[in-house]
Amino acid sequence: MIPADQARVSVLSPMAQYGVNVFEGIRCYSSSNSDNQLFVFRLEEHLARLLRSAKIFGIACPFAVDDLRKHLIESIVANDYHQDTIVRLTLFVDGEGGWSATEPVEMFIAPIQKKRTNTIAPTLLRACVSTWRRIDDNSTPPRVKAGANYINGRYAHLEAVRQGCDVPLLLGYDGKLAEGAGACIFIVRDGTLITPPPTSSSLESITRSSLLELARDAGMQVVERVVDRTELYLADEIFLCGTAAEVAPICSVDNMVVGSGKLGPITLSVLKNYHDVVSGAEPRFASWLTPVY
Repeated sequence: MIPADQARVSVLSPMAQYGVNVFEGIRCYSSSNSDNQLFVFRLEEHLARLLRSAKIFGIACPFAVDDLRKHLIESIVANDYHQDTIVRLTLFVDGEGGWSATEPVEMFIAPIQKKRTNTIAPTLLRACVSTWRRIDDNSTPPRVKAGANYINGRYAHLEAVRQGCDVPLLLGYDGKLAEGAGACIFIVRDGTLITPPPTSSSLESITRSSLLELARDAGMQVVERVVDRTELYLADEIFLCGTAAEVAPICSVDNMVVGSGKLGPITLSVLKNYHDVVSGAEPRFASWLTPVY
């Protein structure tokens, strides 16, 4: 355990020069019982995805899963965090190798306090369809959560900002809707919750799969299918989802108003249900939560 400003990585490392790393962003939420407890959301699923990413990316994880779990919790306790927090767990190639180097593999775990989305007045996002195509499985596999993959989203995000929008939406190699920059997407049409499958060049998102399960459990109509670009303009509601984004409503796409232009009832219901679960207020999903204290 060291202060963040004392953490060092070589400027000549493959991590610094080429983004040779795989990572997980993992949310921790304060308990709804006001008992000073903090819950790590779906820790086991995040660790499993980290190892899958490392396998495809060609780096070996030198740490046992039990050690990853132990060190992550220790890092939160060392900071005495009891409020909503996000933890960055990264495996990276250090040393002075080239872009194809596979070792030495090091790790850092960095918890940062981050408040959850405000359910009373969440920020409504203006989106645009990016001219940049989403990476695909035969170029830079989206199911690998690698730092270098996020440069694709960077280009799209900077383009969106230049156009006066908040976030981009990316199409895949087939011209169909893929995801946002670092977040998956849901649309609502005629009361049905619709999301593209992971084979549409999107990340195998843990938040997305969680929301699908929660929506089905709540009796919502849910469909996973390919989504056309023009369906964005006809949608009643649209929201992004992810560890950082949680549930982020979109009010316009390409300057066309989505639905009423306000927070939709299904989006709000999904967000509130998600917060109930991650805070431990829904015992049926207690297995998704790992207590820190």
